[in-house]
Amino acid sequence: MPIRIDGVVLLDKPAGMSSQGAVTAVKRALNAEKAGHTGTLDPVATGLLPICLGEATKYSQDLLDANKSYIARVKFGVRTDTGDAEGQAIEEKPLPIFVNTVDLKKSLDGLLPKFTGAISQVPPMYSALKRDGKPLYEYARAGVELERAPREITIHQIRWTDIGWPEATLEVSCSKGTYIRVLAEDLGNALGCGAHLVGLRRTEVGHLSLEQSFTIESIQQGLQDSASYILPIDALLQTLPHLTVDEQQAKRLEMGQRVPLNLPSIEALVRIYRATAAPHNFIGTADWRSGVLHPKRLISQAH
Repeated sequence: MPIRIDGVVLLDKPAGMSSQGAVTAVKRALNAEKAGHTGTLDPVATGLLPICLGEATKYSQDLLDANKSYIARVKFGVRTDTGDAEGQAIEEKPLPIFVNTVDLKKSLDGLLPKFTGAISQVPPMYSALKRDGKPLYEYARAGVELERAPREITIHQIRWTDIGWPEATLEVSCSKGTYIRVLAEDLGNALGCGAHLVGLRRTEVGHLSLEQSFTIESIQQGLQDSASYILPIDALLQTLPHLTVDEQQAKRLEMGQRVPLNLPSIEALVRIYRATAAPHNFIGTADWRSGVLHPKRLISQAH
């Protein structure tokens, strides 16, 4: 019988597995009652997929909004219908001629300034965005192309780390909603020869990194005690300021009541802890306005 497990598993998702498939595999391996992810990672992509268990699912939205970092392998000279290696080639163009590797590197580096900072991106047809209740990829598979409004995204950092022409590897740090496939295509268009994505690995989601992650095989085989794979719920919220309250204040918050605090207010979303020993001292999040805590998202303490 499934058991209640509250916490976060940082999974190194393998290629070929959907995000929902990864959630199901982790849930089954740990025999957990409830699980969800913090935003999809394409089946073709590998890397960091934080999976929320139990009460941690209440905070998955916070990571959906977080910045992400990727290592992306781009192949120039060929466009595909999906923008990645999964699709069919739809156009091949001659590659530009470079005098030497210095010239090549200079040309590729010259593309990056226009893809840095706030930029506009048209979401791909092969995406899970919905139109009239149907994901765009369903229209795309039926050969229907729909008009898509451009979206504002932010590329915080972008650089080439390796060039094995006609392929090159990018490191990208970006805002939520960024499509790396579209970035690869746009870089190819800027160079005049087209391009598509041939590899993608997510290395960071917010403050969480791939170094902390586990493979699905190690979790399924139980190579360590299951608790060692599971971070506490508040691992998702470490960038928020924190406050400690006494037992009486904790009980009032848990009943949904506002709690005045005689402290200078910082006007922010904060994580709240009761003044007892960890690991069961995390209460949830609250908005701290004008010296008053307004409970926002609290965890259920019942086990």
